[in-house]
Amino acid sequence: MPTLAVVNFNIVCATLGGFITIFGLVSYLLKEKFYLSEALISTLAGLVFSPHATNWIKPLQYANDNEVDLETVTLYFTRLVLGVQLVLAGVQLPSKYLWKEWKSLSLLLGPGMCCMWISTSLLVWALVPKIDFLFALAVGASVTPTDPVLSNSIVKGKFADKNIPPPLQKIIIAESGANDGLGYPFLFLALYLIKYVGYGGLGVTGNGGTAIGLWFYETWCYTILMSVAYGAAVGWIAKELLHWAEERRYVDRESFLVFAITLALFIVGTVGMLGSDDVLACFIAGNAFTWDDWFRLETMDDSLQPTIDMLLNVSIFMWFGAVCPWHQFVANGVIPIYRLIPLGILVLLLRRLPMVLAFHKWIPQIEHIQHATFVGFFGPIGVSAIFYLYISREFLRGIEVNGEQRPDAAHLSEVMNVTIWFLAVCSIFVHGLSIPLGKLGFYLPRTISMAVSSERASASPSMARGDDPEEPNVPDLAEDARIEERKLESWFRRRTTTGASGEPSSKTHGWVPRSIARVGKHILEDITRPAGKTVHGKHGGIRNGAADKENNSGASGSGGHGGARPDISAPKDARLIGHSINNPPVSAPADAGPPSDASQRRLSDVDGPRVHAVSPTRSPVRSRMASPERRFDGSSTPTSTTAPPIGWHRSIRFPDDPAVLPTLRSVGQVEERPLIGERE
Repeated sequence: MPTLAVVNFNIVCATLGGFITIFGLVSYLLKEKFYLSEALISTLAGLVFSPHATNWIKPLQYANDNEVDLETVTLYFTRLVLGVQLVLAGVQLPSKYLWKEWKSLSLLLGPGMCCMWISTSLLVWALVPKIDFLFALAVGASVTPTDPVLSNSIVKGKFADKNIPPPLQKIIIAESGANDGLGYPFLFLALYLIKYVGYGGLGVTGNGGTAIGLWFYETWCYTILMSVAYGAAVGWIAKELLHWAEERRYVDRESFLVFAITLALFIVGTVGMLGSDDVLACFIAGNAFTWDDWFRLETMDDSLQPTIDMLLNVSIFMWFGAVCPWHQFVANGVIPIYRLIPLGILVLLLRRLPMVLAFHKWIPQIEHIQHATFVGFFGPIGVSAIFYLYISREFLRGIEVNGEQRPDAAHLSEVMNVTIWFLAVCSIFVHGLSIPLGKLGFYLPRTISMAVSSERASASPSMARGDDPEEPNVPDLAEDARIEERKLESWFRRRTTTGASGEPSSKTHGWVPRSIARVGKHILEDITRPAGKTVHGKHGGIRNGAADKENNSGASGSGGHGGARPDISAPKDARLIGHSINNPPVSAPADAGPPSDASQRRLSDVDGPRVHAVSPTRSPVRSRMASPERRFDGSSTPTSTTAPPIGWHRSIRFPDDPAVLPTLRSVGQVEERPLIGERE
């Protein structure tokens, strides 16, 4: 008997694969039409599949019901995503970008990060109860770096290409990549001081001097400087090796494209084993790897790297939605919800925006105040904040007294877990919805105004342009044209009666001369004929129903059926101005000698003269003004280059006109037969 294997591995594969498949079916619609970020959608999906909802994804079971192991898994997952993302971010930048734009980057990474750190710490210190300023500095340092994953979703796509200049996109990518690794000095300054100074230094040996010494030696020298040197060396060596292999054609295309991703994995592993800053090393390695811009140009049109980027983004934010402590936002012992919500709003508004507005005049890429507002507001908090959160919690677990975590360290760990997760979720939702809500706020009032205006206009017919005393009375040309068309149709509709002998009587209703009636009838037929159905002569090969009706009407007219109505035939060889004549040119006989001017005129007028008529319709006129008009006497009139304000010019030729028949019969274009509708 087959049995079901509903185990966690199968559930995770089905859930993750099914969501990415369904999301991929509408990804362009969601991201390029509705401007929704994949981080926001993936976080919501993770919440739906988490133990808080459907319980399909069970992160705690994967970690053997151990909270510490779950945090370790999340920490390593964030390291992997940040390492790959930062190598790709470094590869995206142009050649020697960090060297060329060092002034702007130093302003954003130096005073800029310090201002963001202090402002966020002050807000946390003011709104979170019962914490010291050192605790607030640790929380502020964790959310100071701008997230490169969410920054990529902002500076890529249709909205970014249309509204964000390329120099501004590059400076945002460079800043978000560099300040991720530079969050270590801000964070560990607070953590070392808390460990050696806070709570009276209980459980540790040392003082404030020890904390500052460790901060300089371990954080700046070993973590920051060594990671920069290691990343630059590995990136440069990798670039030279790839050049050497490509010149000798040792590497295939697939390995060439995936080289940057494998380089990121190598750096994350080796720097992690050294205990240094693998995040900063990955970004520096990506810049060094594309220092000569060769790899970036070679892979510019490739879709492998964006595909890996998308898969990692969707996976990490689904994981965040599943492991986020949603219930602790309401029920916790460190900060009530009525303080947590204002903290999230104020941090998003005041953490970065004042700094950018103050410094934007010295940053060439930020040209005006609108760009400064955009850069200041879109400083997202995401993967990097969760990375520093679990780095901090791992460090705080090492501060023990008698085998247990010191009380101040435990309290700070709880504060950081609630506030950093809440700030990250606020940033994901606010920055993910800012663009679509901004678009909605821009278009919605205009749409409502147009709808109300059209409703008022339809409800009040007297509110017309002509009723405005300040504007001239402009007639409705379309309505006038429709009225004239109905008048012509009723006027030219001939109704004949038959006498006792079956012959048509001369008594008609609405009688007009035959030639005028025929002109008006064919004008109306051309007006109402569908596009593309042009009547040609017997040489044209294309006829519509009017040609068949001609023979039927002629037979009925000569047969004298009682009550029959003879139909007026469509003119043969008729065409619109600007349309080609399908009739082949008439060639003179071989023995006729050189043609005279009169014969040339007759040959050029074999289609008959053109009757000029103006039809009051609304069709365009440009395509119908292509050939000169020809009068009945054979002379040409110059073609007008400007169209009349109303209607189009229509030229109709009537081979059965008495003034034209002699010319046509002389060249053999028509046969001797009576006019349709007349008795033989």
